[in-house]
Amino acid sequence: MLKSPVEQVRLSGFIEGMSFIILLFIAMPLKYIWDIPEAVSVVGSMHGVLFVIYMLAIALAFFTSKLSFRWSFGAVLVAFIPFGYFIYDAKLKQSRYWNKK
Repeated sequence: MLKSPVEQVRLSGFIEGMSFIILLFIAMPLKYIWDIPEAVSVVGSMHGVLFVIYMLAIALAFFTSKLSFRWSFGAVLVAFIPFGYFIYDAKLKQSRYWNKK
């Protein structure tokens, strides 16, 4: 079970980041190269739901764990950059917000 809102941000961000990569590098080529638009419809819808969950996890961490505005804004920003979440996560693990036990 996830112990803190920051861990929820990490998990939801990982899943959302993977869905973004799948959307960009698998579903989009299927649509535009092989003329299979259903791939974008399905993956795009799932990505949208995961994006909303990720944004809610960020808001929860901001308000309950006192995640700074800088870290919260960064979390939102990297959601729009391919592979951005994975760089953000590496830096978050080194921050004071990550409790190593």
